[in-house]
Order: sequence, then structure tokens, then C-alpha cells
Amino acid sequence: MSCGSGNSDKPCSCAGNSVATTTAASEPDPTRRAMIATGIAAVASILTGCDKKTFDEFTQHNFRELGKAEINDIIARLEAEYSADYGKPVHVGTEPAMQGVVFGYALDLSRCVGCRRCVHACVKENNQSRDPEIQWIKVLQMDKEEGVSLQHADPYYTPKEVPEEGHFYMPVQCQQCRNPPCVKACPVGATWQEPDGITVIDYNWCIGCRYCMAACPYGARHFNWGEPNLPKDEMNPDTHYLGNRPRRKGVVEKCTFCVQRTRKGQYPACLEVCPTGSRKFGNLMDPKSEIRYVLENKRVFLFKEDLNTKPKFFYFYGV
Repeated sequence: MSCGSGNSDKPCSCAGNSVATTTAASEPDPTRRAMIATGIAAVASILTGCDKKTFDEFTQHNFRELGKAEINDIIARLEAEYSADYGKPVHVGTEPAMQGVVFGYALDLSRCVGCRRCVHACVKENNQSRDPEIQWIKVLQMDKEEGVSLQHADPYYTPKEVPEEGHFYMPVQCQQCRNPPCVKACPVGATWQEPDGITVIDYNWCIGCRYCMAACPYGARHFNWGEPNLPKDEMNPDTHYLGNRPRRKGVVEKCTFCVQRTRKGQYPACLEVCPTGSRKFGNLMDPKSEIRYVLENKRVFLFKEDLNTKPKFFYFYGV
């Protein structure tokens, strides 16, 4: 660092010290760091009533910046907290993206009957609030004569039986865009796209500004306005830090392609429960995968393709 000399490679001569010495002198040692943190925590507790756990969460680094030891400490704390809250052993996974894998999803509009089983399987698997119930999948009832038209779509259809004559159904969820506007809108970097194509959220970093919700053209992000109502006996204990672990009031959540399942080689819950085989999922990088077969052999289209979000969620007509 220079002192107006125009040469950034030389130390500031007027300081009477080298950059390395100055940096080392101003850098607190671990003991001082601990003392400073303890002091700030004490002041914060007096002023705001927050405890040490709350302070630790507030000052935690982003998940992408954490070292292995830090991650282990945080996971141990979360597992203990969730296990106590829900009265059962809760596992919080941190499985990373698999090499050579980019997940893609395809949905057959000619087979979907609008039963909404995918909606409720998603709620159960991903620990969404039950009352009010937060749903990551929205099924739109379309008029066959109008085609795929949001103007004529009805997300609140309630016929006695489905499919209803003269209609078809289009489930909409996070499109896992290659060019996600939600990521660009987040002012704190709490959401990003993983190497396997899944856009995730670090709930500990989310500040609840909802900019990402405004940026998403698919309505795929949802805000916890209150403390999530998740009955203990309905809580799924197999979770992932970036996926279906319990979320708190004031954060945004969304579909993650069931990251807690798919990174272990399983299918998303919505696919497994589908009674008509409308849903297809797999590795876009694998030329022998079912998802690649669909893309190469069926009539495929992207939802709101004109927005250049480049979704990895595809719609097709199988029959």
C-alpha cells in the first residue's frame, strides 16, 4: 500500500513500518478475538436481549466461507437444537455437489392430472410450515383451448375429481435457472447456485429483505411471516443445511430439488409420489440419462423462455 506515491508495490514510507508489520500489529490474536467477541455479546445481550447462541448465529460466516471445523461445530449445534425442539434425533447433512453432475427436471404435461400429490409430498419431505401451509409447488389448471396461458390459469381449482374435462395441469416450482435473477438480487450473498445446478439459500445469512422474491418471475420463493408451524410428529429428521432443515421466522425458502435426497442418489419426493409418471429427473451431463432422452426426443419448452433465465426445469409432451 502506498501513500500517494503512485507505486502500490512499495510500503508507505511515512508510516515508518512495512505493510507486513503494520498488518500483524493490528491483527488481534485468538485470545483477543475471543475477548472482543465476548464483550460484544455481553453488550448485545444487555441492549437486545439476545443470548450467546443468537450472537454466534448472527456473526457466523457464510456457509461457503466456513472451514471444516467451523462447519462441524455449527452442524453439531443445529442437530442438538433441532433434536431438543422436535424430540427425535435430527441429522443435518452437508453433502456437497457431486462432480460431473448437473441436475435437470422435466414434466410431462400430457400425463399430469392435477392431483397435487406432489405438492403435499414436498411439504412433508421438506419441513414446510403446516399452518399456514407453505407450498413450494403450485399446480395451475389450464384451459385446453387457451393453451399455456397464465391469464386463464387457475391455481385454486377444486373439482370433485381430476382431471377435469377440457383442462390440463401445469405444476410450477423453482426452475433452477442457469441465469437466476434471484441470486443477482440478493444484497448479502445468502443465495447462490451450486456446481450441480441447484440454487440454494443459507438461512443463517438471509436477512428477509425479499428482493429475491421480487426478482423471481416464477413465484417460487416463499417468506416465513411467522414462526413455522411444524408439528413434532410430522418433522422429517433427515435434513440438509442448504435444504430442508427447519427455517425460522423472517427468512425466504424454496425448492432445492430435494438436495437432502438427490445428492445421495435418490429421486425428489415429488417425483416418487407422482401416480402418472409425469415427472423425470436426472443428470443433464449424462447422455444415457432419462432426462437427456426427454430433451432429445420429445417436444420440450421452457416456461417464460423470453426472460433469458435459462431454466433447468423443462416441460414436454410425451403423448
